[in-house]
Amino acid sequence: MAVHTVSLTIRMVGDTQVDNITKSVADALAGSNLKAGIVTVFVKHTTASVMIIEDEPGIRADTKTFWDRLVPPDPRWQHNIVNLGEENGHSHLRGQLQGPSVTIPFTDGVLLLGIWQRIVVVDFDTRARMRELVVQVLGE
Repeated sequence: MAVHTVSLTIRMVGDTQVDNITKSVADALAGSNLKAGIVTVFVKHTTASVMIIEDEPGIRADTKTFWDRLVPPDPRWQHNIVNLGEENGHSHLRGQLQGPSVTIPFTDGVLLLGIWQRIVVVDFDTRARMRELVVQVLGE
């Protein structure tokens, strides 16, 4: 089984920003010259996540609303208290819940995503950061 690894760096602004990376993942797959297998997309940060969504403006807005209601910013999170000056405890908790990676199968060199499915990275942090992702293609 062959392995092909690509690193991506994305500038993000935080505050539950959603960035569609489907084309970048498809480009990494195309560069692998592999025909069948799986692609894993992993974000190397604890305050961001990778997920699959229907990427349209309503879902982007609903995603932010969902996370703001489920895990709201709160200065009383212990992370904020222990790390004086940090107010991103909620960002870490959101990342824990959503998780850092997704895996997508591919055949004939094409991602087997549903018609509306897109791969996105979500930045939960409270300030702009550069985000590093790893796209790893395993297959033959």
